[in-house]
Amino acid sequence: MSRSSDSGTMYDLTDVLDFDELASVRPGSNILVSGPAMSGKEDLAMSVLADGAEAGQGSLVVTTGERGETVLEEFLDRAPGADESTVSVVDCRGDGSRRGEATAGGSYLYHVSSPGDLTGIGIGITECLEYLHNNGADDGRFALTSLSTMLTYTDRKTVFKFCHVLSSRFDSAGYLGLFTIDSSAHDDQTLQVIKQAFDGMIEIRESDGQREARVLGLAGQPTEWREF
Repeated sequence: MSRSSDSGTMYDLTDVLDFDELASVRPGSNILVSGPAMSGKEDLAMSVLADGAEAGQGSLVVTTGERGETVLEEFLDRAPGADESTVSVVDCRGDGSRRGEATAGGSYLYHVSSPGDLTGIGIGITECLEYLHNNGADDGRFALTSLSTMLTYTDRKTVFKFCHVLSSRFDSAGYLGLFTIDSSAHDDQTLQVIKQAFDGMIEIRESDGQREARVLGLAGQPTEWREF
């Protein structure tokens, strides 16, 4: 697991997921949210961002599935108290070009040609962070949904390096990063490689029709599974 910054405001995620280990997460921390398909990974990640947005923090989403405009609209519905000028989205389902634009509401939307264009995604993230910073969001939360889509376009070592670079970038920016991955879509070796790029992990599973989560790597031993 990588080491994150000790400076800046701590992030409290317990309003979304009530674990003591999530009450004071260091800025610059990057967390892998892992679970099988349809287990609520993306919903959890977006809820964490929305909670921060309602508190005045910046929000940056990289989407590899839905259209950026759709993600932006759904996020603002989830966080009605958010300042739109501190919300940005990198849309990886673009038309082949790399371009950024401010929306009518004041958010920032950056388009990338595909989930395999990791260089373009990195450029988009940098532009979005600058936009958020210029609009007063000196701290914030980031979500990428999902690494599994990226892994269908490129190999695990390349995705690992990409995550590692982003870890350093968010460390410098003081942001909290959440990255989702479909644990049922990859072999154990791939998951082990990807995990090494992160400070900790939230695992999600379904048990008897109930969603459960546990936290690993952020503070001491793994937690017990708990319903959420």
